[in-house]
Amino acid sequence: MSVQVTAIIQKEDDWYVAKCVENNVASQGRTIEEAISNLTEAIQLYYEDDVADIEHHQIFVTTLEVAI
Repeated sequence: MSVQVTAIIQKEDDWYVAKCVENNVASQGRTIEEAISNLTEAIQLYYEDDVADIEHHQIFVTTLEVAI
């Protein structure tokens, strides 16, 4: 079985942090590819004993500029 999830990747200092929107699982790596690979493994472990119950709603990711 496979599921499609949404990942957000941010650079934080010397690391790339990858977060899954649907289940709040996160991981990191020194490169984007490593962060994605580590997040994939973390998501697989997250669903290891459970059936993935992800609601398939459209998710829109964007950036906002907010005056502060």
